[in-house]
Parts: sequence; structure tokens; C-alpha cells
Amino acid sequence: MFTRTSTSVVEFKHAFVVPGSDKEFPPGRYEVLVEEELLEGLSFAAYRETGAYLLVYGKGHNSGPTEMRPTSSAYLSLALKRDALLDAPVERAGSAPPSEMAGSSNEG
Repeated sequence: MFTRTSTSVVEFKHAFVVPGSDKEFPPGRYEVLVEEELLEGLSFAAYRETGAYLLVYGKGHNSGPTEMRPTSSAYLSLALKRDALLDAPVERAGSAPPSEMAGSSNEG
């Protein structure tokens, strides 16, 4: 069976957790390793994820990865969306957009 491995980097702006771990990881950049296998018997090339790992590096200068935390691409995608939502402004119920409030003072 043909397999392929790819790596990417994700960045969290807030602390997060990985399923199966009770440890909270600090914000920062993390390398992700994804392994996939070729699905055979199809008329086109298609791959299935067989594993995804978050590489957690040790502290200190030039230290290599100290942990490979199992995860999934789907979970990381959801976690990154959640991370982005934590920075999104919160709209208050019943409040008008600033453009509408600016024109309301001319009533009289």
C-alpha cells in the first residue's frame, strides 16, 4: 500500500487541548504531521487519513520534538476555528451598527 506524509504548521493564539490529553498547551506555532494511504481500486487517486500528530517541542535552544500527540485533521480544523472565534468581537443584542447610530442624532 502506498502511503504519503505531509507536514504543515498551525498557529494558536490561545491555549488549547488535544483529545486524549488533560494537558493544556500554550499558544504558539505547532507542526502537524499527517499520514495518508492511497485508496486502491479507484479510477482516480484518492487518499484516506490514517494518522495526524501534533508535534510538541521541548523547551530550550535546538531541542527537537519531545512529543507526538495523536489527533486528527478534522479536530485541528475545529480547534483553529474556535481559536479564531475567541478573537471575534461580541455583538450585543439590540445594539445597532455604528453607521446607524451616527445618523440617529439628527432627529429633532
